[in-house]
Amino acid sequence: MSDRRPRAARRRRPEPPPAPATAESPAGASSAGGPSVIQATLYRDGREVSSPATLAETYRQLREHPDGMAWIGLHRPTEAELHSLAAEFDLHELAVEDALEAHQRPKLERYGDTLFVVLRAARYLDAQEEVDFGELHLFVGPDFLITVRHGAAPDLSAVRRRMEQNPDLLALGPEAVLYAILDAVVDGYAPVVAGVQNDVDEIETEVFGGDPAVSRRIYELSREMVEFQRATRPLVGMLHGLMAGFAKYGTDEELQRYLRDVADHVTHTSERVDGFRQALTEILTVNATLVTQQQNAEMRALAEAGFEQNEEIKKISSWAAILFAPTLVGTIYGMNFDNMPELHWAGGYPFAVVLMAVVCTSLYVVFKKKDWL
Repeated sequence: MSDRRPRAARRRRPEPPPAPATAESPAGASSAGGPSVIQATLYRDGREVSSPATLAETYRQLREHPDGMAWIGLHRPTEAELHSLAAEFDLHELAVEDALEAHQRPKLERYGDTLFVVLRAARYLDAQEEVDFGELHLFVGPDFLITVRHGAAPDLSAVRRRMEQNPDLLALGPEAVLYAILDAVVDGYAPVVAGVQNDVDEIETEVFGGDPAVSRRIYELSREMVEFQRATRPLVGMLHGLMAGFAKYGTDEELQRYLRDVADHVTHTSERVDGFRQALTEILTVNATLVTQQQNAEMRALAEAGFEQNEEIKKISSWAAILFAPTLVGTIYGMNFDNMPELHWAGGYPFAVVLMAVVCTSLYVVFKKKDWL
């Protein structure tokens, strides 16, 4: 990474390709109708030399300044643009294919004297209370750095301004820019961690408050934490791999300190994300337990209400049966048929009254023993 050999000795110098789709077009044009080449700048000794308007002009000026460095930023580039860059800087076809397709996991691969780095940036959207992920691909060579963004994050304009304000650091070459971008991506995780922590606190309150929609929120946040883990975990190994190559590639001591600090931050972030996943798993378990307890309480309340209703029905039925006995006797003797023998019996009335009283008393005693009354 620190090799500053003449460009001709490091890569082939092909003739300019025959008018690729955007190599001769303005930097703000692309086949998709939006800007693809965000900015192409040539630096020498840590200071800006020029900002070419086209990729072809960038190639020409870099050949004229073999001790310079080109920093080319692209957003969702076309296939023609990437193939033009691959032909000029001798980029490996597998790395170019990955940069075109996107949806890659964070990784670091070395192709000769060129590094290919994939990073997953993240930002927290307050309005939606969700995490948005972006993808960044970097080609880092001896005298060039190409960034390919897929998604809104990260915004590298602040990194470029910061490096331009520190010429001594920028003069260390593409490796310094790589570490600055790594630092920016990792620092961008801090607001996400803070936002997720706030979400976890709110979810805990909702769980114990009995909010029925909290299960969905727990699930969605857990999915985001899985993506966050996929963005941060590989970074730990990548940074340790870079640190292992300090001696081999003669990395500047300032950059070594820079990278160690970034490694500490990403390790801390990775541990926090692991903690969030564990916490969400435990919260989901607690929520399931509380939901089950609530359902059991509701079922018990329904059972108790049914039991009380049963008791009331028993009482009503018992009194209905008791009252039905005298009604039956009275109805029979109220039919007024001439040939009813009891109609002319002197003791008929007392007998009917006693019969009704005996039947009602018997029924009352029976229902009382059965605890229906």
